[in-house]
Amino acid sequence: MTETLTVISERVDDTPLLLAQQERMGIGSLLDEHFATHGNWQGLSLGGVAEGWLAHILSEGDHRMNHMQSWAEQRLETLQGGLGQPVRGLDFGDDRLEIVLRTLSEDSRWDSFEEALNRHLLRVYALEPKQVRLDSTTASGYWCVTEGGLFQFGHSKDRRSDLPQVKVMLSTLDPLGMPLVTDVLSGQRADDPLYIPAIQRVREGLGTRGLLYIGDCKMAALGTRAFVQAGHDYYLCPLPETQLPPEELARYLAPVWEGRQRLTPIYRDKADGKREMIAQGYERTVSVTAVVEGKTITWTERHLVIRSLKQARAAEKALRKRLAKAQATLIALNERKRGKKRPRDVAEARQAATAIVEQYKVQGLLQVDYEEIVHQRQVRRYRDRPARIEVQCEIRVTARVNQIVLEQAIQSLGWCVYATNALVTLFPLSQAVLAYRSQYIIERGLGRLKGRPLSLIPMYLARDDHATGLIRLLSIGLRILTLLEFVVRRRLTQTGAQLAGLYAGNPKRATARPTAEHLLEAFQGITLTVIQEPYQTRRHLTPLSKLQQHILDLLDFSVAIYTNLCADSFKPP
Repeated sequence: MTETLTVISERVDDTPLLLAQQERMGIGSLLDEHFATHGNWQGLSLGGVAEGWLAHILSEGDHRMNHMQSWAEQRLETLQGGLGQPVRGLDFGDDRLEIVLRTLSEDSRWDSFEEALNRHLLRVYALEPKQVRLDSTTASGYWCVTEGGLFQFGHSKDRRSDLPQVKVMLSTLDPLGMPLVTDVLSGQRADDPLYIPAIQRVREGLGTRGLLYIGDCKMAALGTRAFVQAGHDYYLCPLPETQLPPEELARYLAPVWEGRQRLTPIYRDKADGKREMIAQGYERTVSVTAVVEGKTITWTERHLVIRSLKQARAAEKALRKRLAKAQATLIALNERKRGKKRPRDVAEARQAATAIVEQYKVQGLLQVDYEEIVHQRQVRRYRDRPARIEVQCEIRVTARVNQIVLEQAIQSLGWCVYATNALVTLFPLSQAVLAYRSQYIIERGLGRLKGRPLSLIPMYLARDDHATGLIRLLSIGLRILTLLEFVVRRRLTQTGAQLAGLYAGNPKRATARPTAEHLLEAFQGITLTVIQEPYQTRRHLTPLSKLQQHILDLLDFSVAIYTNLCADSFKPP
C-alpha cells in the first residue's frame, strides 16, 4: 500500500509579529465593535480581514486587492495561528476587501473608531500627550475628475499639477509620530482651513487641553491661532509674509544689525554627545486681537526671531553663486562671436542686462555700467564706390558687485519668525525652536504613507469611498509602524543598549534608533513546513535567530507567537 504525503511550505516571515502587534493594539476587536457587518456575513470577521490585509501591506508593501487572496492562500496556517480564527482564502477575496474599504469610508463610524483606538493606545503604551503636529500631503493619480468628487485638480505637493489628486491631513503625536486624526479631503482644498477641524477632532479624541500644536506657515492664519488660544491650548508655527510683511521683519532685525539686541545661541545635542550651535535669536511680545465665534479675544503672543546658521550659510552660498553667474553673463554681452547678436545701443544693452539681473534674482547687488565706444574704420574704394571713413559704435558692459548692499543682503538671510502663545516658563526660546526643528517626524510619517511600505502611491482605485477607506486603513498601518519603532527605541534608551545585526553587509553596525522597516526585515526567511501523512501531521519551523528573539524581547512579545505554529519543532539556535 502506497502512502500519500502532502507537503505544504509557507513563508512566515514577519506575519506573526504584525498580527500580534495588531492584537495588542486592539485593532480587530475595535473594528468589529464600531463597524457593523451584514447579517449574512460569514467566515473571518471584518476586523480579522483588515488585520490580515494590513499584515500583507506592511510585509509586501502592496495594497492591491487582487494580490491579497493568493498571498493568504499561501499562508493559511500562519494567518489562522495569528488571528485565532479559521481562515480561508476566500476571506480575503476582492469582494471582502471592497466591503472593508467601503465600511471604513463611513465618516461617523470612523471618527468613533479612531477616538476609541487613540484612547486605547494611550492607555496600553502609557503615552502622555503634550505635543501634536499637523501637516498635509497630496496623492496624485490618473483618475477621472467628477463634480463634487474626491479627485480634483489643485496645488500638487508631488509636482504633478497635470494630474487630479486627493488631499490627506494628518495629526500626529510627538515624539513617536503616531497618527491621531486622519482627514481625507478633495484635492482642490486649500491647506489653511483644514487645521481648525483637525485640532477640534484631536481635542475630542484625546479629551486633553494644554497641548502644543505645531504646524508649518499655513497654520499661522490668524483664525487658526485664535481658535487654539480660545480653546486653552498652545500653538507654534512660523509666520509667512502675509502675517509678517518684509518691512515688519526688517523692523524686527534693525536692533540686531545696530548692535542693540543681544542674540541667544541655540544648541542641539549630537549623537556623539557633543553640542552643536544651530541657531541664534531673540524674542519679543506683541498683543493680538481676533474674533472667535462672535467674541473678541485679546492675548499676548511671543514672536521668536530666529536665524538658522545652516540655512544662512546655504543661502549665502547660493546667492554668491547666482551673483557670479549673473556677472559672467553680463560680461558675455561684450563677446564677439559668429551668429551672436550684440547690443546696438545703450538702451538695448540696458534692457538685456535688466533681464539677466532679474533672471538670477540679484537686483541691486550689481553695479552695471555701459560705455559707448566709437571706432573709425577706413574703407577702400571699390569700383564705383569711393573711399570713405565708416564710424562704428560699440557698447561695452561692465558689472561689479556692490559690496555694501551684498553684506546687507547676507545679513538678512536665514531669518524666520515663529509665533507662539505658550508661556516662556513652559516653552523657553531654545525649547520652542528645537520643537519646531523636529517637524521631520510628521514629514517622515507622510513619506511612509505615500511610499514603502504603505505605498499609497500609486493607488489602483477609482471610487471615492474606496480611496477614503484605503487611506484610513493605511493610517492604521502607520500606527503599527510607529508603535513598533517607539517601543524598541524606548527599551534601548532605558537600558543604554544598542541593537546590531539589522544592516545587510555590516552585521556589527549597531544603533539605538532602529526603524520599524529594519526590524520587520530581520524576520525575513522564516518558513513553516507542514507534512501531512495518512495518520499524523508533522510541522517544522525555521529556528528563530538570536537577533529575532532579541527583537521580540524588546517588543515584550513571547517567542510563542512563532513557536505556537509548530510547538514541537522549535529548537533554540
